[in-house]
Amino acid sequence: MTDRIKSLLDLLNSKEYRKQRRTGTQEPREVFPRSLSENEKLFRKHIRTDSPVSFENDYFGFNRSIDTYLSPGAGNITVNYASIMAQGFDSVIEKIKDSMSKTNDAEKLTFGKCMIEDLYICLELCDKQKEQAKDSGNTKLYEALCKLPRKGAESFYEACLFIKLSSYFLRWTGATHLGLGRFDQYMYPYYLADKARGISDDEIFETIEEFFISLNFDSDRYFGIQQGDNGQSMILGGFDKDGKSVYNELSQMCMQASLELNLIDPKINLRVGKNTPDELYEFATLLTKQGLGFPQYCNDDVVVPGLIKLGYDPDDAINYTVAACWEFIIPNCGSDTPNRRDMDFPSVTNRAIHKYLESSDSFDELMDHVANEIICECDIKMDECKDDEPVYIPLVSVFTDGCIETLTNIWSGGAKYSNYGCHGAGIAVAADSLAAIKKLVFDEKKIGKTELVSMLDANYEGFEEERKLLSSCPKMGNNDDYVDDIANFLMKTFSGYLNNKPCPTGGVWRAGTGSAHGYIYLSEKCPATANGRKAFEPYPSSFSPSLDVRPDGILSVIQSFTKFDLSNIINGGPLTLEIHDSVLRNDIGIKKTAQLVKSFIDLGGHQLQLNSVNKEILLDAKAHPEKYPNLIVRVWGWSGYFNELDSSFQDHIIRRCEFEG
Repeated sequence: MTDRIKSLLDLLNSKEYRKQRRTGTQEPREVFPRSLSENEKLFRKHIRTDSPVSFENDYFGFNRSIDTYLSPGAGNITVNYASIMAQGFDSVIEKIKDSMSKTNDAEKLTFGKCMIEDLYICLELCDKQKEQAKDSGNTKLYEALCKLPRKGAESFYEACLFIKLSSYFLRWTGATHLGLGRFDQYMYPYYLADKARGISDDEIFETIEEFFISLNFDSDRYFGIQQGDNGQSMILGGFDKDGKSVYNELSQMCMQASLELNLIDPKINLRVGKNTPDELYEFATLLTKQGLGFPQYCNDDVVVPGLIKLGYDPDDAINYTVAACWEFIIPNCGSDTPNRRDMDFPSVTNRAIHKYLESSDSFDELMDHVANEIICECDIKMDECKDDEPVYIPLVSVFTDGCIETLTNIWSGGAKYSNYGCHGAGIAVAADSLAAIKKLVFDEKKIGKTELVSMLDANYEGFEEERKLLSSCPKMGNNDDYVDDIANFLMKTFSGYLNNKPCPTGGVWRAGTGSAHGYIYLSEKCPATANGRKAFEPYPSSFSPSLDVRPDGILSVIQSFTKFDLSNIINGGPLTLEIHDSVLRNDIGIKKTAQLVKSFIDLGGHQLQLNSVNKEILLDAKAHPEKYPNLIVRVWGWSGYFNELDSSFQDHIIRRCEFEG
């Protein structure tokens, strides 16, 4: 790390730069045309009140000067940075004009006009940043902005700067959770061009580190359920359609930069498969050891076939990336909404138990009722979305393939793909609950049907011994078919019914294994469950064992969670495992953990994230936050600073099972 990069990193970690922001906004005196959407009016209103700034030794700039916190718009997409930065705004404007010359459709002409106006507004802001850079003596940034973004990028630095300024503008539209996509793939030509010009790897690496730092300066102003939940995900590596690895020098540099900087952004995802070498798993484990909570692993051997089953073209499926957290999406040409609804498995299972347990003569009969309730819940979720209206964001449409040619909004048919996703929260809780009923009510008849329902209604008050008995029943995560088969039944019913059902945007629905923040917010509405969980206690995060379960070992967890054909439930949602930081204290621990990840992938797991944690440190950080200002943890599909999380999320991370060596 160079001295200049270290000074920028110190500035970022000090957070002193935030004090320079102006509070409030000066309202521009502008009357907007009635044809503009509310999102578009807000974009034009807010962006003209800002004057982006650069800091000392900062060659990227485009940092906020005002403290505005925008309301969320649409998002969870990855736009085509590569296409726009290769052309430059001038060329893009000419393409829009050309499309407008070929139509008489008033709506399309209006949309094309909005696209062009937004690009000119962006150019105005670029001129502000250019003058600020000139006045502050930031020659490198000033000279770059004499060219960009009107013209296309030619060097690696220019391409990174183009992404940074584009992201700055796109965030002002209200679009949230904008991913960086396959950075190592679309930036690789710029890397090779720089190398051909005699620029060293050290110089390129310094640019990568500064670019990564620049992504963190305003992340506290981005919308998220919790701070840090901002969508700046980057995916590296993977395989092409011939099965050849595309992990390259730039991929490795990005991993190394993330390891050195120890920052929450960008959030690294790693595409792997059965042919991934052990050395890559071992290097990736060093990031886990650092406590970053990433990389998150995505299995090409499962994800690509799963996406093809959902109707994605093979060439697009092989180019997949992740959304803000872990949902699998297609970059450049997609407008999927992968987090549109949640399947709350514990609540749906509870509903079936209360309605049908007492009248069921067998466990199989009860499971038939559970399946019907899952199907009914899918219908409810789909019906809730039938009247969805598209969000109009012309600037995001500019960056999406197909929208310029058709002069169509990204969320109104402009994008090639516009599918919906439904998370699957609390799978383990539901499976554990049904396994307990099977064992104690039907097989061993130790608890009566009416008695069980009474226990749940009473939240186990007066039934503590029975609750302990239920808690001791087979649990998902112990490689026990008794409960794992039930989990597989739940997932098969859910995905088999929902997948490829039409959604309002012309696409299809996709079932997944994630929970996002639902493991807190959904659980707060869910009464007691038959696995011994009391009312309103949290679910596990995404595709993970129930809280407070103590599995036989980490391998048994992996075996439990890889029995289902996960290519059939591929909206996304990782197995999340907490490893005690002592496991990674030496090379032996690094190698063992790397082999664990490899085993998960080889067994057919779709997605995995590891958290290196220490419960004692987390407890101390909660009691004395001032001692741990930069302590990073994995939350659900993203990493954040422990001290910036709500107490409920802190407590959940503390309660998760730590596996020790």
